[in-house]
Amino acid sequence: MKNSSYTRKRNLFDPEAKVPFRLSRSKIENFTKCPRCFYLDRRLGIGQPSMPAFTLNTAVDELLKKEFDCYRAQKKKHPLMERFGIDAIPFDHPLLKEWQENFKGIQHHHKATNFIITGAIDDLWQGPSQELFVVDYKSTSTREMIDLNSEYKISYKRQMEIYQWLLRQEGFKVSSTGYFVYCNANRNKNAFNGQLVFDLEIISYDGDGSWIEDTLAKAQECLLSEHIPGYTEDCEYCQYSKAIEKTGEDHLTLPNKQEEFLF
Repeated sequence: MKNSSYTRKRNLFDPEAKVPFRLSRSKIENFTKCPRCFYLDRRLGIGQPSMPAFTLNTAVDELLKKEFDCYRAQKKKHPLMERFGIDAIPFDHPLLKEWQENFKGIQHHHKATNFIITGAIDDLWQGPSQELFVVDYKSTSTREMIDLNSEYKISYKRQMEIYQWLLRQEGFKVSSTGYFVYCNANRNKNAFNGQLVFDLEIISYDGDGSWIEDTLAKAQECLLSEHIPGYTEDCEYCQYSKAIEKTGEDHLTLPNKQEEFLF
């Protein structure tokens, strides 16, 4: 396994190391979904297959940041805040650009586990009482009503809660209320004409980060173990690997000429 060209050599957890180990918000999310995949990735360097970059979503994020920066510089509410009755303005801070940058973000040394927890935010707003609201931009295209009730959106909620937790650890006054700015590409236009038209909506969410400390402790326990965790039943990567392992190359047969047109 260690000689495989697919095995990563960097950013691996070493149980004997004294230096803090960097653990991003997304890797914590991976642990909550599947300890086995998390262990294979962070301990053995075998990551899940990469996904294609969502470049359209990234473009929307960048444009929204530029737009809110204009109102940040003026210390004024964005019209969306006015529309949804949010009493806040975009928060200005010397480190904001760093906090928004992937692979940097907000960082906190969690001494109990010796992890450096990191997370790159989209935006922060500030209310009259100086408390901060974590803001996350989301892009989609659906005819359904936008909400946070889908099963996969649990990860959005945990994402918000980790950002809130990180800021609190760094001494900021943070509201439990966060906001998702949803950009929904309208499919009902008669033609494309070289542009997408988005309907914008803000959805509030009251975060509860009480799960984070326990999860970090369990993630550390996982990485310190010398045994790979078992397969996770609802992890598609685990089930795919398990199916291949169960089948084995010696059991594979090619379809005969009469069967090949059934596939």
